Amino acid sequence: MSARENILTRIGNACASSAAVDIEKLIRSRQRGPIPPMEDDLTKRFSAQALRLASDVERAATLREVPGVIAAYLRVHRLLMQGVCWPALASYDWRNAGLDVQARAACADDMLGITGAFLGIAETGTLMLLSGALTPATVSLLPETHIAVLEKQRIVASMEDAWQQLRAEHGELPRAVNFISGPSRTADIEQTVTLGAHGPYRVLIIIVDG
Repeated sequence: MSARENILTRIGNACASSAAVDIEKLIRSRQRGPIPPMEDDLTKRFSAQALRLASDVERAATLREVPGVIAAYLRVHRLLMQGVCWPALASYDWRNAGLDVQARAACADDMLGITGAFLGIAETGTLMLLSGALTPATVSLLPETHIAVLEKQRIVASMEDAWQQLRAEHGELPRAVNFISGPSRTADIEQTVTLGAHGPYRVLIIIVDG
């Protein structure tokens, strides 16, 4: 047997052995690494970390209040009262809040994108978004302003908790899992931090209490 044949045989045997392994069981049995101490109030921790990353944070008592909170934010920042949202949020009462919001994927001309969030990660103030027919990724990536609606009970402590919950609730992964930690930024040019280089330069997170 030549060296090439020997290598290919070993690779084939290794692949056959790997195929027989229960991957899900392997993932669940793996021990976690050390995690920094986390305060009990995950919402407080998430908010503080999100603010540190240059996101804005607002609160709403219920989902019904969300359009009004968004409208007030846009007025304060003198932004257009129009944009796009996930189709999953089409039932929100945008019009009575004075907003012109279309439920569709975003295009290059859209200035405002409104999404939900699968989870918030308290350790880092990061949003976890899943792509899908009702949750197109472009809505959080293309517009200059991204507003995310995050329900309080969807805040978990760590990245490890987030992946565990994703596997428990969805099983198979979606086509894209996006993590958003504040506005897009880069320091490639003269080591000067510039917001909005590769995506939104303004992020608002609305935490909904109930």
